[in-house]
Amino acid sequence: MLRGFAFGLALTIILKQFATVVGVHLSTGNLVRFLPQLLEQWPQWNWVGVAVAGLALLVLAICSRIPYVPGGLVAVVIGIGAGQWFDLPAHGVALIGAIELKLEVPSLPDLPFADWLRLGELAFALVMILYAESYGSISSMALKHGDRVSSNRDLLALGAANLVSGLFHGMPAGAGYSATSANEAAGARSRLAGLTAAAVMLLIVLTVLPYIALTPEPVLAAIVMYALGHGLSLQPLGRYFIWRRDRFLVICAVAAVLVLGVLDGLLLSVGVSILLMLRQLSAADIQILGQLGSGHDFVDLSRHPQARQVPGVLIMRPGEALFFANAERILGGALRLIRHAQTPIHSVILSLEESPNLDGTSIEALDEFFRQVSLEHKRLALARLKHDAKEALAALPSSSHYQVLLSGTSVDDTLQESLQSWSGQAQARHWH
Repeated sequence: MLRGFAFGLALTIILKQFATVVGVHLSTGNLVRFLPQLLEQWPQWNWVGVAVAGLALLVLAICSRIPYVPGGLVAVVIGIGAGQWFDLPAHGVALIGAIELKLEVPSLPDLPFADWLRLGELAFALVMILYAESYGSISSMALKHGDRVSSNRDLLALGAANLVSGLFHGMPAGAGYSATSANEAAGARSRLAGLTAAAVMLLIVLTVLPYIALTPEPVLAAIVMYALGHGLSLQPLGRYFIWRRDRFLVICAVAAVLVLGVLDGLLLSVGVSILLMLRQLSAADIQILGQLGSGHDFVDLSRHPQARQVPGVLIMRPGEALFFANAERILGGALRLIRHAQTPIHSVILSLEESPNLDGTSIEALDEFFRQVSLEHKRLALARLKHDAKEALAALPSSSHYQVLLSGTSVDDTLQESLQSWSGQAQARHWH
């Protein structure tokens, strides 16, 4: 989903920067309406701005072939000089304009409760956008350069940066796709790039800020477009079609961002991603396991016909983790297998290795499953239980009432343990 979102976002930013280049200001963020409006205003396009952006792109392309030459800085310096020499504002080319610096005192705004609620809604949407764009930038660059991603560290850094920025009435902070791409295109290879950029920014603010105001907007637009141009590669998206995985989600994410805009497109993509995940998990099947030779491995009989079923014991495993959407269906399928077993069985082992934890619905379904298996006069054991799941099931009165064996060990160990336990119980009843 993030790959498709990043591609759609890069294309959206480039097209909107192109509108800045030609001097057209459009209100809509929907590219379905944005492109027709952009083309309708063809007669009003500023071709001088197009020429300026084209020359800036040429400078960036040339500088990219020369090591250690900051192409963006060279383009800005040339743009400022050209803007003053050729009087570009007289030809309709807009400049950045004066930037007012004002150091705010850290404070919280005095707002009515209704405005705080509205801010909460907007903050949630902003977090979604910042996280998706930042994580997309981080993961794509880490994958490209072989770096390791630390999600908790990145979330902590983003949260701290936005808290400080908010207290000083600043802008939202994130690993923006355009800024990250520009940083990478400039040759950044380590965290020192961020510190260097901060130092250079401080130097610019203290010394040459009035000259920055003279930068033509098409030059900045060209820098952004050049940096994001690398993000329009179809190769990362093509992998999903080669793998035949998540193709619909990739197409949906790209189309949603282009048609609905960044925020609505992101929300739709997240919704579709969750629905597809729920569909996959809820459609999980129940597998019958058999033993490979005389070893300790138990595998799916449908995929390994050479495996053999343990006589008198039905061993099953859900294909996915149990949760509220699939627990009743999977356990119902397990009951049908018990009732229609092809060979006589006296014991059942259910391996829950795919379920690290269990929600309330799953526990209720297992509680009823214990009762139903007991009514079938079968002995039951659960294998490969994780600690949290085992503790939750051990607290059920039915697990002790129906003498369900709860084991955290392998299927083979659980089988041996259960056979010994059940054999001991049978002997005890016999002597009794």
